[in-house]
Amino acid sequence: MKRNFKLLAVILLMAAAACSFTTKNFDDPNKDKLLIDLITYVLNQGHYDAKDINDEFSANVYEDYLEGLDPSKRFLYAEDIKEFNAYRDKIDDEIKNKNIEFFNLTHERLLNRMEEARILYKDILSQPFDFTEDERINTDFDELDYVSSKEEMRKRWKEQLKFNTLITYYDMKQDEETKKEKDASYEMKSDTQLEKEARETTMSNLDRYYDFTDDLERDDYFSIYINAIVEEFDPHTFYFAPQDKDRFDIQMSGKLEGIGARLMKENDDITITEVISGGPAWRSDQLGEGDVILKVKQADEKEAVSIVGMRLDDAVDLIKGPKNTEVTLTVRKKVMGNIEEITLTRDVIEIEETYAKASVVEKEGRKYGVINLPKFYFDMTDYEERNAASDIKQDIIRLKEEGMEGLVLDLRNNGGGSLKTVVDIAGMFIEEGPIVQVKSNGQRKEVLRDQDPQVLWDGPLVILVNELSASASEILAAAMQDYKRAIIIGSKQTYGKGTVQNVIDLNRWIKGNDMGDMGALKITTQKFYRVDGGSTQLEGVKSDVVVPDRYSFVDIGEKDQENPLPWDKIDAAKYDTWEGYVGFEEAIEASKKRMSQNEQLKLIEENARWVKTQSDNSSYPLNYAQYASEAKMEKEKLKEFDAIKDYQTDLTYSSLPYEKELFVNDTILKEKRERWHQSLSKDVYMEEAINVLSDMKLNNIKLAGVDKKKVKN
Repeated sequence: MKRNFKLLAVILLMAAAACSFTTKNFDDPNKDKLLIDLITYVLNQGHYDAKDINDEFSANVYEDYLEGLDPSKRFLYAEDIKEFNAYRDKIDDEIKNKNIEFFNLTHERLLNRMEEARILYKDILSQPFDFTEDERINTDFDELDYVSSKEEMRKRWKEQLKFNTLITYYDMKQDEETKKEKDASYEMKSDTQLEKEARETTMSNLDRYYDFTDDLERDDYFSIYINAIVEEFDPHTFYFAPQDKDRFDIQMSGKLEGIGARLMKENDDITITEVISGGPAWRSDQLGEGDVILKVKQADEKEAVSIVGMRLDDAVDLIKGPKNTEVTLTVRKKVMGNIEEITLTRDVIEIEETYAKASVVEKEGRKYGVINLPKFYFDMTDYEERNAASDIKQDIIRLKEEGMEGLVLDLRNNGGGSLKTVVDIAGMFIEEGPIVQVKSNGQRKEVLRDQDPQVLWDGPLVILVNELSASASEILAAAMQDYKRAIIIGSKQTYGKGTVQNVIDLNRWIKGNDMGDMGALKITTQKFYRVDGGSTQLEGVKSDVVVPDRYSFVDIGEKDQENPLPWDKIDAAKYDTWEGYVGFEEAIEASKKRMSQNEQLKLIEENARWVKTQSDNSSYPLNYAQYASEAKMEKEKLKEFDAIKDYQTDLTYSSLPYEKELFVNDTILKEKRERWHQSLSKDVYMEEAINVLSDMKLNNIKLAGVDKKKVKN
């Protein structure tokens, strides 16, 4: 992969030099024009399946951009769209001519319409709603036309605000009735009072929404426009504004440098919503949830900077910083309201939820291992830092020390990550051989191989997947399936993302740039293929044992996205299937039989069908009596599915010894693991995975020849 990225980088660097991407060569040095010109150039040079930027392309961008700009059709009017329509087939020309007239027009118009709507919602919510009227609302915005008059716009806003208020009003009435049932002397609030409080809640929610939009800058809206363009190439090509790129890096590595606190902005206050376990704020024990940060002072500055009313992103930039640097926060404490100055030394904070976690599970006196991998994480600047492969290796070694007889690798909801970590992890379960094939457009395929004959785990292996297991997850599951190394249990098919993306720093292609950070582009540069030659694109990985789940009838796969690349196939790589099992197919058939008779799964499938029916419904009453009647029927139906959450297995889970030592000082981590174990104890899929492990029989004659190649603990 590094080799391919470097090749792309060299190509783009040479091309950029030839085209002289320098700010001084542009007649108009506007950053937006430079950015759109640079991005489209990089796309045409480096994308796996570059598109012709023509009138058809323009029309698609036009539709997607307007949908992203006003998805609920509560701001723009039909007359606006009529005016915008002049640009439907002109966006391609604007791109080529470094023109952003269309964006300027739509951006300015949207801001004006949003200000009109601000006045509108406040006026509507100043008057009581009549919940006895026989009205309904359609929440399928795609079916709605843009309104033609201010009266129609007011009606649309009123319907939505009334619906929001009705939901809150209903919940409040239910709470009042519950209080009365518990205490006969309780004096219930009147319907008039509840309606007023419900409207005030709706008003508060809209005010918070506008507080958020007030903080948005032109660049934020321009990013929407840019991404409407780049996503026409495929759904995984994406432009990162500078701060978005920082967040992406944090997501991929699970690490950041700062004080270790999650923040939110409410009104003008920057408030701490969570103190991250193990970080400087947590270690100091001086900050807590609900504390408000008023000022920030750097160690090399004399004066503190007030962050009251500041954009959240800008406040975060001031608070975070390199490891071992000091920052002083002026804080208003939640409990007493007193003002304190707190000095912290920044550090590297690991976001625990990003990383793999392992547990020992016992069944009938036998021990098995469970590893949950949320994503294939790695440090984008240094692979040798903590990554998914190194953590999985350590977990397997620890589980073996506890007497593990079989391993479940849980890849459910794992959206992917580093391709290299996939190869490294797969290599822990086979002697050696190809793991995945990668192909760039017009290039010969490259086979990424495990070249280490050592086998870390040669025992029974089950992999759990679902519809949200994507990309790198699909590579690992596919490789283990093709080698017949693991039994795959899960959805009918996984997500179906068979493409590879690289993140390109756009700043490196510009000479003499004095406009600040230009951000980065995540661009699809390759497709990957199974070792048997088939692509996981669109088709995903089909489980050996198919089980229903909550997503079974929801359209969430790659095939349901816009502009996905097509499925295709290449020649198979040379590989030998794993011969470490006896009765492999028999274990699969036994699992299928159990699952077909499992009452819990039948109930889950029925619930999934009902949820699909509910999600397809887009018409709701605005009459309280009708709403309450439908809500009552829904509650009665939901009671039929109570057994899903009440399900309990006979499996017991326990953390590894090293974690138990951490629990002494880290009660937050202890609580997280206890919640995870409680969830696993109700997990019918994990229960079946353990059943399959107990069914899988090893070919000890074959494995005897592999012993010498095992990794020593």
